[in-house]
Amino acid sequence: MDCSEDDPTIFSAHCLPSDPRLWATVTNSYLGTRVYRDTIHINGVYNGAGGDTHRAILPSPLNVQLEAPAGTEQLTETFTLDTNTGSFLHTLEGPSFRASQRIYAHRVLPHVLVFSVSIARLTTGNKSITVPLQADFSPESPDLDLHVGPDFQGLRYLHGHILNPEQPGEPQQEVHMLWMPVPPALTLGEEEKDRTWEFLTVVGSSQAEAQDCFAEALQLQTRGVLYTIHADSWGQLWAGCGLDVAGPLALRQALRGSLYYLFSELPQPGTQGFISHGLSPGGLSNGSQEECYWGHIFWDQDIWMFPNILMFHPEAARAILEYRVRTLGGALKNAQNLGYQGAKFAWESASTGLEVCPEDIYGTQEIHINGAVVLAFQLYYYYTQDLKLFQEDGGWDVVSSVAEFWCSRVEWSSQDKMYHLKGVMPPDEYHSGVNNSVYTNVLVQNSLHFAAALAKDLGLPIGKQWLEVADRIKIPFDSEQNFHPEFDGYERGEEVKQADVVLLGYPVPFPLTPDIRRKNLETYEAVTSPRGPAMTWSMFAVGWMELRDPSRAQVHLSRSFANVTEPFKVWTENADGSGAVNFLTGMGGFLQAALFGCTGFRTQ
Repeated sequence: MDCSEDDPTIFSAHCLPSDPRLWATVTNSYLGTRVYRDTIHINGVYNGAGGDTHRAILPSPLNVQLEAPAGTEQLTETFTLDTNTGSFLHTLEGPSFRASQRIYAHRVLPHVLVFSVSIARLTTGNKSITVPLQADFSPESPDLDLHVGPDFQGLRYLHGHILNPEQPGEPQQEVHMLWMPVPPALTLGEEEKDRTWEFLTVVGSSQAEAQDCFAEALQLQTRGVLYTIHADSWGQLWAGCGLDVAGPLALRQALRGSLYYLFSELPQPGTQGFISHGLSPGGLSNGSQEECYWGHIFWDQDIWMFPNILMFHPEAARAILEYRVRTLGGALKNAQNLGYQGAKFAWESASTGLEVCPEDIYGTQEIHINGAVVLAFQLYYYYTQDLKLFQEDGGWDVVSSVAEFWCSRVEWSSQDKMYHLKGVMPPDEYHSGVNNSVYTNVLVQNSLHFAAALAKDLGLPIGKQWLEVADRIKIPFDSEQNFHPEFDGYERGEEVKQADVVLLGYPVPFPLTPDIRRKNLETYEAVTSPRGPAMTWSMFAVGWMELRDPSRAQVHLSRSFANVTEPFKVWTENADGSGAVNFLTGMGGFLQAALFGCTGFRTQ
């Protein structure tokens, strides 16, 4: 596949990837889909009990493709993702006509998905031009009890509810969809030079909401500005926040693509009443059953995506933190179920915040997610000084509850007079049940110091054990070899899955001398699995940039590119193409390498 022009903002090819997982996605803060896929996902709508919960599949009326008019020869076909306008285009051009389809998730009207078809005459003549449409739609879903309702103002109507809520007694969320029926073909009349048809799909949580959102979209469509307002909104976003560098086209496109896919998940700045349901590793376009971690929310949101969002879009960053506030009840229950005080945020979270990881070991042992959650609140506080979030809107409850969890989870060792944290799994998931993961323990220390400092700022009492545990928790360090072992008993040379100890210093604030930072990087650089996830190499790059070694940083930054697929810059979790796709986690790490590695910028 070859791009049609050297533009870092437009990704084009003459055919689609053979793997449909790598096709472009169109998403807004409420709806997400992959082009030519039969599935729409709705933010916050999950089906399935407990660990089986996953994003519910809503059948997609946008699964429509253009076909060439009968008898067409010398046809040129192009597929384009235009990040400037947040839209996907499929163009068929022959000697006498051009037909194009545009697909987008409306940026201003998040309940609306649109595809349009335009036909233009390129030569003189008055023969009609008919373009067939291949539509594949069935009003069925494995996750929803759906029923066809009466038409509404010429639109089809489908409504129903999820089959199984995440937890017993929860309501079965409703889904209501209106869409314009798609004909088998569209015809440009004999006397017409060009024409555009627009097809709307509208989704809401009630019939009234769907109808109201349709009325709003119809008003814009009638004025002829439905697409213009969407495109202008993207233009305003890019004018206010973007990232470009002087460098190879591939690097510039990777940066732009990463920003596009991440921004697609967020509301337009200034949007009122946005409710975040969290950011999953594969984004809203992915997360059906057995796909991209079922759409669950991990530490990926807080460690890998959040710092970039905070820099560009503090309003959306706050909404993401509000998701953690709303699910604090589940986190409190998780801690109680494990026999501890305070809050333990789920390794995998969905609607309630209760643990929904299908495998118990991760939910029980990867407690470092607690430190990641608090770090996100900490960065937000330093960046915005938004006291209201902590005084009135639940932020303090999150920070203090995590502090209480840490104090109940550690154990005092009379032998070395330190607090130990036993039986955990660090980010390096090749090792489980270890004691004193240095990454986890540093996060404990950071969480407790921040909780104490925040309490002082808010005029609240400091927990009686917070500073004692923070100051006396064991931080493994080998003074002879001048590096931090990953955990008690770690032997140098043992393979590790991904960035772990090298996260100390950045993104986790922790004072390190240049010599120790270098030794940590060298030690784990030699033993990190080449099969590890994308964000690993970005963090090595940040470390080497901190040490002013750009050549070594470039080696690792370049490794990230193995996870960027052509032509639409969709990331895969692993370099061999396996794992999650549209991997926002990897994109987040890559963007941090540029934003915080190249610049040295820190929020503190």
